[in-house]
Amino acid sequence: MGKRNVLLVGAGGVAHVAAHKLAQNNDLFGDIFIASRSVDSCKQILESIERKRNYKDTLKKIQIRQIDALNVPDMIKLIKELNISITINLASAFCNMSILEACIETGAAYIDTAIHEEPNKVCENPPWYANYEWKRKDRCKDKGITAILGAGFDPGVVNAYVTYAKKHFFDVIDTIDIMDVNAGSHGKYFATNFDPEINFREFVKVWTWINKEWVCKPIHSEKKVFDFPVVGPQTIYLTGHDELHSLSKNIEANSIRFWMGFSDHYLNVFNVLKNLGLLSEKPVKTAEGLEVVPLKVVKACLPDPKTLAPNYVGNTCIGDLIVGTKGGRKKELFIYNVCDHKACYEEVESQAISYTAGVPAVAAAVLVARGDWGDTKTMVNVEELNPDPFIDLLKDIGLPTETIKVSYSKKNLKTLK
Repeated sequence: MGKRNVLLVGAGGVAHVAAHKLAQNNDLFGDIFIASRSVDSCKQILESIERKRNYKDTLKKIQIRQIDALNVPDMIKLIKELNISITINLASAFCNMSILEACIETGAAYIDTAIHEEPNKVCENPPWYANYEWKRKDRCKDKGITAILGAGFDPGVVNAYVTYAKKHFFDVIDTIDIMDVNAGSHGKYFATNFDPEINFREFVKVWTWINKEWVCKPIHSEKKVFDFPVVGPQTIYLTGHDELHSLSKNIEANSIRFWMGFSDHYLNVFNVLKNLGLLSEKPVKTAEGLEVVPLKVVKACLPDPKTLAPNYVGNTCIGDLIVGTKGGRKKELFIYNVCDHKACYEEVESQAISYTAGVPAVAAAVLVARGDWGDTKTMVNVEELNPDPFIDLLKDIGLPTETIKVSYSKKNLKTLK
């Protein structure tokens, strides 16, 4: 079988990183295409790849196509015309089902990094994957379609960390605390690190998995301090997140929680915007009769996350604090990655948040093309796949995993209970 053609859908910050990584590994694929509504955004990404000289095989260049990813017939036509066998969906989460539908109809493998969302709905009832993605699982199985859901970092790598820990370090897992902090500074008064619209929609209410049940809590109502490697003590808040909605089904654990770091300044601005109604997804009419969605207006006013990269300094730390038993004895492990904003910019002209999301998607595509994950032929979340080749490959292409195997959390675990 010849090398597999790849279609990257989207031209935002995460797609920017993924395109660089596809270029760095273009000898592993056939033809590579990037498609978006904005041809100019695609061109800017290719210009960045040229500036950094990131094409491994300089005779093979990424090509551009224009597409409305919400238009299923056009997506089907494009996939067929380009003979695509792997589609990496890094477009808006609103496009997930249309792109997945096109893949099901054409036989192309599907990879995404975030859960599907409907523009007029936020924080639907859990598990979120059951509302849209998993409804198409039988069709993927019947047609032999490989669909890998949530193959970013969180969700994605953190899911693989759980499976990796269960495979190598634990007999029984009791609690999983997924923690994501950005101890970096971008120099702007206020900005989000990825699409502001998607970012704010996450913080409406908290769905979390406690004692094997879904529990709903107010946003930012619980906070703790955790002493992270490299970045030190950080305040983290209990929030809802994609990975809980598959891990709760696929991993036997009493509690699975997600914690994210927020500065006081971020929370102050967030709360003002929220209390004024400016984070609403519901349309309102101005005095002039113009209908607008407040959240989209806020998005238009904030800096494009891609513009933050040149001045970003500091590090991210994302990992899983896992507590369980091995051989009948209690065991605690923190498995994590630290990513440097400045190093990411030097390599691919991006910041670390986009880097940590984009690199794993390309790693998944490599594993599908290489055969490690190539015989899936159904819909899966990352924790249902063999974690070893994924984690090994991530180390080789920019996201090494670190593991603290001894009682690192002894002085910190009490703050998480």
